[in-house]
Amino acid sequence: MDAGVVGPYGVVSTVIAVVAIAALATVLVLLRRERAQARRNADLVRVARDLNRRYDALQRVTSEGVLVQSRDGVVQDLSERAAQVLGLTRESVVGVHVGRLPVVLLDDRGLAVNPALVLGRRDGEDDRTTVVTLVPPGPGARPSVVQVTSRAMPADESGEIAVLTTIVDITARHDVEVALSRSETQFKVAMENAPIGMALVDLEWRITEANVALAELLGTHATALRGYRVDELSAPEDRARQRMEVDKLLGGGQQRFSLEMRCRRADEQLVWVVLDAALVRSADGQADHFVVQVRDATESKMQAEMLTHRAMHDPLTGLANRTLLQEVLQASLSQPGAVDRIAVLACDLDGFKAINDRYGHAAGDDILVHVAGVLRAATHGGGTVARLGGDEFVVVLQDVHAAKAVFEVANEIHSGLAEPVRVGRRRLGVGASVGIALAEPHLVEAGAPTLLAAADAALYRAKQSGRGRTEVYDTSMELAAPSNVHRELVQAMESGQLVVHYQPIVDLSDGHVVGYEALVRWEHPHRGLLLPGAFLPQIQEAGVSVMLGQLVASRVVEFLATTADDGRWVSVNVSADQLGDSELATRLLQDLSRHRVTAGRLVLELTESSLVASGTRIRHELTQLSAAGVPILLDDFGTGVSPLSYLRDLPVAGVKLDMSFTSGIPHDPTAGKVVRALGALARELAMVTIAEGIENEEQADFLRRNGWRYGQGWLYGGARPFE
Repeated sequence: MDAGVVGPYGVVSTVIAVVAIAALATVLVLLRRERAQARRNADLVRVARDLNRRYDALQRVTSEGVLVQSRDGVVQDLSERAAQVLGLTRESVVGVHVGRLPVVLLDDRGLAVNPALVLGRRDGEDDRTTVVTLVPPGPGARPSVVQVTSRAMPADESGEIAVLTTIVDITARHDVEVALSRSETQFKVAMENAPIGMALVDLEWRITEANVALAELLGTHATALRGYRVDELSAPEDRARQRMEVDKLLGGGQQRFSLEMRCRRADEQLVWVVLDAALVRSADGQADHFVVQVRDATESKMQAEMLTHRAMHDPLTGLANRTLLQEVLQASLSQPGAVDRIAVLACDLDGFKAINDRYGHAAGDDILVHVAGVLRAATHGGGTVARLGGDEFVVVLQDVHAAKAVFEVANEIHSGLAEPVRVGRRRLGVGASVGIALAEPHLVEAGAPTLLAAADAALYRAKQSGRGRTEVYDTSMELAAPSNVHRELVQAMESGQLVVHYQPIVDLSDGHVVGYEALVRWEHPHRGLLLPGAFLPQIQEAGVSVMLGQLVASRVVEFLATTADDGRWVSVNVSADQLGDSELATRLLQDLSRHRVTAGRLVLELTESSLVASGTRIRHELTQLSAAGVPILLDDFGTGVSPLSYLRDLPVAGVKLDMSFTSGIPHDPTAGKVVRALGALARELAMVTIAEGIENEEQADFLRRNGWRYGQGWLYGGARPFE
């Protein structure tokens, strides 16, 4: 072909080839890009699927449900947990406006609210959390409490803003909070209205909250107590013990403690209280705070002290009784250097029996009270003065110069009794015989009973030597040793010196006599008529109490056998020691059978104080006697250690109120409360109630009004021979 023609075609071919190659290259590049994009898309799909799986797994394990909605409130997605909480399905709500969701929501007032106000979110509104009650459809379904939080999500690539709403079922937590709130409210109300003092105290022992009762007890206001340490309100002497108990609580040594102590009121007065404290720990076991209760114990403390005082003192004169005297004397003799530093003075009145018989019991009591005052004045507060019973008194002196001091006391006693005593419109004279015993080595070694016996031997010498004088014990005097006392008492029983007198027991409603109490007396050939208090302790020491009990019981049975059965009974005093010997009960039952005494006419009075160590043998004897028609009365009721157990365990038909309680009524409010309480207890148990020691109509009227049926005392007559 011509070269001129070939040239242009060649160029065209070349251009076409270049274009084809370029197009092919472009296609290859595009194919490569498409494949890369396909791979990227496949990767994105895998990532999206993986994210969806993780999202679904997260929704299955989380307690929060998720609702996704558009800016205008159309539901876009609903998690499985959210569907469970709302009681809906995802398919039924996607594409539905939240305001049209078929759920019932109630606010805290119980009013229905539109779901859009709870689940939705307005433009520009901050994130918010709402707690509402969700009422599920259907009868009997339990409402739940849900917490709803709505927040805006960042805009996506298209600029669309979504709203993310989390839904949490907090029913269990809400129930706990409500229960806790209710418990706190109940505790607060109970604390504020409690009749006893209560306080919340921090770990520094400072009061954070106090109720009105505690404030009133301390004479201040509840707000004024906040910030005070509890021990700052206590008496200084009680603070160390209180701190020790608190440290034990904090150290885990105990969970609570109870402490009797004194608190200082705002007016500086001290009151006795019982403080009960308990440590409250948090859920992790750490100490959190204390709960303290404070009870006013002033009255009970006074009652206890009063009962203790009555148990240790003579009710008429207020002097120490035999029990307290022996304790004081024995304690003094146990101290080092007791020899020649202790002296005992025994005093017995001269002519007292004649005054008592002629002018009566009231006049005799006035004399005894006057003599007690003389003895107190003679000791100048430097000794222990005691009345042992009847007109017998004892003074114990402890002094470096005991011999000189005791003679001075004896002289002052004689001087003090030299002047007649004014009793009513009369002036009555009374003297005293005095016996003195010094604490010599052999007497100190023998103990308190021997030293008292030595003083009594000296007193006996003073009586024999003309009375109205003072004698000092020496070894020439016959000491009243147990063997001598035993011999003298046995001789008194055999010779008829021990006699029985009868004191009437009356019906308090009309005053007629319903029975008698048999009381033993000793017609002593030298000392005159002795009351039981003057010789019963010696009878017990000499070991002849069972013999005495048999004697008195036999004489009473003989008396009942010789008198008409007019419905009146006679009671005989016995002790647990006497009943412990089966011979007394056996002899008594034999006498009743032999004399054919009607059941119920003989009554036994068992002294409560003798029952402390009673055993099954005594219960057996009492049961045997009760079954044979011999009622059992519990004497001296209210003075023993555990009277309730006696009423429960023993065949007791009635109780006799101890005269120490009767003497205080009606003017002693504490005695009145005790009398009412003991009477109510006995009546509740359907027991016979008898009150001893009635001396005036006021006492009789008080006892009658408070349920005591029978009574005895000087108001109705003293103990006398029945004829």
